[in-house]
Amino acid sequence: MSTVLGVDIGTSVTKAVLFDEEGTPLASAARPSRLDRLPGGRVEQDPDDVVASVRSVVRQVVSAAGRPPEALALTGQGDGLWLRDGAGRPVRPAISWLDARASELVTRWLTDGTIRRAYASTGSGMFPGCHGPLLHWLQEHEPESLARAATAGYCVDTVAERLTGRVCLDASDATLPFLDPRTRTYAPDALAACGIAERAGLLPEPAAPGTVLGLDARGASLLGLAEGLPVVAGPYDLPACAVGSGVREPGDGLLILGTTLACQVLTDRVDLDPAAEPAGMWLCTPAPGRWLRAMPAMVGTAALEWVLALVGAGTDAVDTLLAASPPGARGVRALPFLSEAGERAPFVEPAAHGRLDGLSLATGPADAVRAVCEAIAYAARHCLETAGLSGTLALCGGGTRSVMWARLIADVLGRPVRIPLAEQVGALGVAAVARSALDTSSPSPVFSGAPPSAHRTVEPDPGNAARYEEGYARYRAELARVRARWSEAGPPGR
Repeated sequence: MSTVLGVDIGTSVTKAVLFDEEGTPLASAARPSRLDRLPGGRVEQDPDDVVASVRSVVRQVVSAAGRPPEALALTGQGDGLWLRDGAGRPVRPAISWLDARASELVTRWLTDGTIRRAYASTGSGMFPGCHGPLLHWLQEHEPESLARAATAGYCVDTVAERLTGRVCLDASDATLPFLDPRTRTYAPDALAACGIAERAGLLPEPAAPGTVLGLDARGASLLGLAEGLPVVAGPYDLPACAVGSGVREPGDGLLILGTTLACQVLTDRVDLDPAAEPAGMWLCTPAPGRWLRAMPAMVGTAALEWVLALVGAGTDAVDTLLAASPPGARGVRALPFLSEAGERAPFVEPAAHGRLDGLSLATGPADAVRAVCEAIAYAARHCLETAGLSGTLALCGGGTRSVMWARLIADVLGRPVRIPLAEQVGALGVAAVARSALDTSSPSPVFSGAPPSAHRTVEPDPGNAARYEEGYARYRAELARVRARWSEAGPPGR
């Protein structure tokens, strides 16, 4: 198979890349999707707008390349709740993983042990924007939507159903929060703990690894491609990026420096420790006997963009600002938890919120920006340590465009980081998964991803790394102090 069109349906942008058999991009396109932010921390998307974004980028890429692909591979955002009826049509707007309407419910579940009971069966924590709290919230406040629904799915399987007429849920999407990752089946105890056992029929059974679909007449007309074209739907963006970034061996990790931090480590075993803090998840992958211990934090470039707006600067000024403030940010310190939904990894706290400390009249814009960048790096280290990082670490995402921030992260982690040269590693990864699924005679290893040479390495500065050891210790100590107060205060602004 020579060409695969990888489509990455992100939260705010849909990207498509046509790859040749060597993984070289031949043509690409991107189109923004609309994200609707509503009162009460509600964040929703129009599934029709998302499908339209897929149509647009696919047609642009095919036109630019001058030839159709031999297969289509879909990946994209995970979590949230995408309800459809029996014909695959949305019964209401999709609820984004960024949504915070169930924050008070998650706070209650943390207190009464609901989340810990579910965690014992699945190894997955919960946060306001995942299926457990959202299904329960709708059951209480919007039962008519559940009554009209046939499928409680996610972004990727929603688009796949529109294109193929089949419901096909990848096990990676199904993982959080009801799936036992060892058996790839739903855990009845987790459904019961969330009080939605009677809604189990809305959850599609995860598809077997290597499942291949085909464009139906409607999907072919929508995309301008041939009916019957092979389609592979999933894994969603976290595992897809791990494959595309060249994560290969147990212990190797990936840090996606995007709107949020997606920290994950490849493992060959699942350890459901009932005593562990109920956060993160064990993601099923397309490779039997391989999982990703994921700690997808809510902090990330969104926090950086906030502080840049605060000081009146754009993202093109990040390197200049970081160069103008020394490690330690002249005593300015930050907690970067700015999401309205709080935090989900490596701990769950809907009431988490951000801070800037140590300000004075001598503080400049560069110090505030560096303090936030350092705090995000500390949060990443916390997640990666919790996930069990012991091997190599890849770094991808929009934040890697800043050379200075990548160096800062290497310094805080005290280890080299490899940055893949491919810009769209999610699309590259799902294209590799598709090749493996379609080449049944000689399937390539799923975790082959980018070749070892296709990256640049950023080494830590020993002097800075030593200073950041002290900064990280202060960050963890302050975090331990404020966590005790967050739950009492409740989510800010609500």
